[in-house]
Amino acid sequence: MEAITILNEFELRVIGSLVEKQISTPDYYPMTLNALVNACNQKNHRDPVVSYDEGIVGKALESLREKKLAYVFHGSESRVPKYGHVFPKGYDLNELEVPLVCVLILRGPQTSGELRARTAHLHTYESLSVVEEALQSLASREKPLVVKLPRLSGSRESRFAHLLSGDINLDDLPAMIKTETGHSRSSADNERLKQLETEVASMRLELDSLKAQLESFRKQFE
Repeated sequence: MEAITILNEFELRVIGSLVEKQISTPDYYPMTLNALVNACNQKNHRDPVVSYDEGIVGKALESLREKKLAYVFHGSESRVPKYGHVFPKGYDLNELEVPLVCVLILRGPQTSGELRARTAHLHTYESLSVVEEALQSLASREKPLVVKLPRLSGSRESRFAHLLSGDINLDDLPAMIKTETGHSRSSADNERLKQLETEVASMRLELDSLKAQLESFRKQFE
């Protein structure tokens, strides 16, 4: 079997943003370069938050196209090129796996519970066991895409990380993972934060739907 396609940090942010927006706001996909820059730099659902310009995103898109993970689309209704992805095909991912890998790309190592909460705007998993089974499937491949990290001192649960940028140096784990000691939030605060994230994601989906309906209504009078 061929080795998996390795991506750098810029390619990861771009492909992750494309995947997320295709699922969460399909009416605005494929995406213009400007929209994709904004998606890469948004503050919610991103860790770390970045500040890319069109040059960085454009170069990452070119590289992703060379790796056959992205494409450019020239529609008849717009002269502005738009960009899409073939991420699931490139890594042989099913509909349960795509959201998990996407959020791992965009937000770094997370527990299975965090992943279930933070993928709410992309997919509704029936139970935590469904999430864990999908993660196990990704981790047990001949060429794994996900790894279960050793539990750090002070952490209650193990976290999962993607391997699309290569193997993880265990010496870097403390910097990659926000431990639950010291100034960390209480368990109740963490649960409340997860609940709020889910509620915000649901509201965002409703807003996107209203925007799409308004746009459809407006076109009737053009």
